Amino acid sequence: MVHRTTTAQTTGAMRRWGQPAFVTFAAMVTLASLTGGVAAKEQRPAAAVEATAPRTAGEPIMAIVSIKAQKVTLYDAEGWIYRAPVSSGVKGRETPAGVFALIEKDKDHHSTLYDDAWMPNMQRITWNGIALHGGPLPGYAASHGCVRMPYDFAEKLFDKTRIGMRVIIAPNDPAPVDFTHPALFVPNAQAIAAAPARAEKLGREAADAAKAADEAKKASIAATKEAALFTPASLRKLQQIKTRADAAVALADKTLAAAKTDQAKARAEDLKQKAVAKAAEATTQFEAAQGDAKPKLDAAAAAKDAAKAAETRKADTQKAATEAKLALEPVSVYISRATQKLYVRRNTHKPWADGGEVFDSSIEVPVTIRDPDKPIGTHIYTAMARNDAGGLRWTEVSIDDGDNARNALDRVTIPQDVLDRIAPTAVARSSIIISDEPLSAETNYRTEFVAVLSNQPQGGFITRKPTRPMMTDDMVASRDDDGFGFFSQRSWNPQSGTQYGTPYGSPQYSNPQYGNPQIYGNPQAANPRRRGGQYFWQSQQDW
Repeated sequence: MVHRTTTAQTTGAMRRWGQPAFVTFAAMVTLASLTGGVAAKEQRPAAAVEATAPRTAGEPIMAIVSIKAQKVTLYDAEGWIYRAPVSSGVKGRETPAGVFALIEKDKDHHSTLYDDAWMPNMQRITWNGIALHGGPLPGYAASHGCVRMPYDFAEKLFDKTRIGMRVIIAPNDPAPVDFTHPALFVPNAQAIAAAPARAEKLGREAADAAKAADEAKKASIAATKEAALFTPASLRKLQQIKTRADAAVALADKTLAAAKTDQAKARAEDLKQKAVAKAAEATTQFEAAQGDAKPKLDAAAAAKDAAKAAETRKADTQKAATEAKLALEPVSVYISRATQKLYVRRNTHKPWADGGEVFDSSIEVPVTIRDPDKPIGTHIYTAMARNDAGGLRWTEVSIDDGDNARNALDRVTIPQDVLDRIAPTAVARSSIIISDEPLSAETNYRTEFVAVLSNQPQGGFITRKPTRPMMTDDMVASRDDDGFGFFSQRSWNPQSGTQYGTPYGSPQYSNPQYGNPQIYGNPQAANPRRRGGQYFWQSQQDW
């Protein structure tokens, strides 16, 4: 009835407008229909198709996964090289958006978390179980949080990537754009040219210092053992022995004086001679010890000081050698508005038993951000290659709302001493990340930086099965001869300095329910922009 009335009213209006008006109205309806169709198409991105750039591909520097477009695109120094459709996490198990890196690769991975599901050509980006791997693609989000790729594409990609490659998961569909800014690192050609020789020279000095420290330590131990005979306690002991020996002589004299028979006198004389000999020996040892004590004790003290100085030199030369060796590696900087800190990491390429590689994290300093209460967004600036002038050619990718990329850099003041340490030898693949987010608890000694957007769904993180809480004996201290020393912990919360955000001794630790995210706290709690839950647990290998 409603439709009939509307039609009748429209028809009456058309009669009043006349033929020209009717034609005009029809054209408007048609145009509106076409416009609506175009708008609908614009809202739905075209389905991604697998493609390879029509040129020789270089080494991949970054991969960008678009949740919106359900596609992954890999880029080398010159632009995109591979593209393919993907299937990300379903509602409730969404693939988390943020900044990640490849931390492990497994050609033939099978999941024990999901009924031995086959995940061929798996490339892990978090230790709690998010990865890129081959899998079925129904044309929409269908995974439990991982990023599925076409099987053949995942196989082709597996041999072309390396540990540490940046993986950006974006809610939108960004692409790297060329970018310049005075705050970006400008390398020094002379420093870069001299870096390999300097690293080799300092490495030799560190090795020599380590050898000298070992020898000084052995000498100190030997001198200490020798001086142990001349310590005040040892001298007192020798003096007591001498006193007892002298007392034995006095007793023998009394016994001899009291002897009545020749036989008793003979026995007393024999005892006296023995007592006198022992007393003489004790006196000689005590007097010799007294004479030698000071030189021996002085020698032991000097050897100990020499060993301490050698150990200090060993540590100093190892630190210098480490800095020089790391200067040859791409440097990654993360600046967090949430924590007001700047973090620097470089890959040491030291393998770890769980499949990762150890990252140096010796630089962590406060940073000044103008308007710290104003959102800054999440921006990834990457040095793609050297330019003709000997500097670096940079690109920028933004994946979160906030300031634009240029304003974000304008708001940050990087400490000059940090710039002096890292900028002169910055090389291609170096990067700067600026974000509102704190570092995720997934960032540890085996990874570069992991940061997850807290205003996007994170179901893929939340649903991962945790292992037991980590205790003190899970910490590992190590220092090897190549100069890379580190104190590592299998999982940590960079915001609180405690494990899983909860201090030891807290009542939560008494709760045996490991699967309860409330037990371990929220590593993102320091983020003032947080609008959703994000929980992390100690990772496990067999997910």
